[in-house]
Amino acid sequence: MKKNGYLSVLTKGIFKENPVFILILGTCPTLATTTNVVGAFGMGIAALVVLLCSNILISLLRRVIPDAVRIPCYITIIAGFVTVVQMVVQAFFPALYEMLGVYLALIVVNCIILGRAEMFASKNTVVKSALDGIGMGLGFTLALCAMATVREVFGAASFAGIPIPFLEEYKIAFLVKAPGGMLVYGLLIALVCALTNGKGPKKKTFSCAGCPSAGYCNTGSCGGEKEEV
Repeated sequence: MKKNGYLSVLTKGIFKENPVFILILGTCPTLATTTNVVGAFGMGIAALVVLLCSNILISLLRRVIPDAVRIPCYITIIAGFVTVVQMVVQAFFPALYEMLGVYLALIVVNCIILGRAEMFASKNTVVKSALDGIGMGLGFTLALCAMATVREVFGAASFAGIPIPFLEEYKIAFLVKAPGGMLVYGLLIALVCALTNGKGPKKKTFSCAGCPSAGYCNTGSCGGEKEEV
């Protein structure tokens, strides 16, 4: 694969297929951990480490794991790395551990990580899978930090916990609450769509070929289009 091909794999998660603003994945941690830039950055880096490690191991084992039990195996691998990350954060960054709370452990069921395992790591080489994990992790981290910056600066008149005195009288406390998070999320998605002219990932048409439920399908054709994740 050419160098520009590797670069494309690395950057697509940051821009073209950003998991938060383009694919609209990982919404739960996106809304829950973006009231503070420090917490958002910590969650992003934790997810990046799990993505990178799980992608590499799943790619290494892709010819060994039986297809029938691949999802339970992927979840087990992801859970193992999440446990390690959780223990490291608890030991060395106790304040961040308390800040993230249950959402750190819930990385196990983050659809971004399981989705990349199923759609990419299980079908590609170790190098490409590692680059995909880094790219998606960076895209996730940048998206969280962008949301957290808007919510913390304008909602709490601070940045990374450092007060911004001249904004204290003008802060909008609504933005650090759940409804405010939904508002900021929607506005940022709209902004990204405007900047990219609404161009998301390429669409791919799927047929019934190879589908285990094809024999039970009443129409005989799956038809339609589905976005590639």
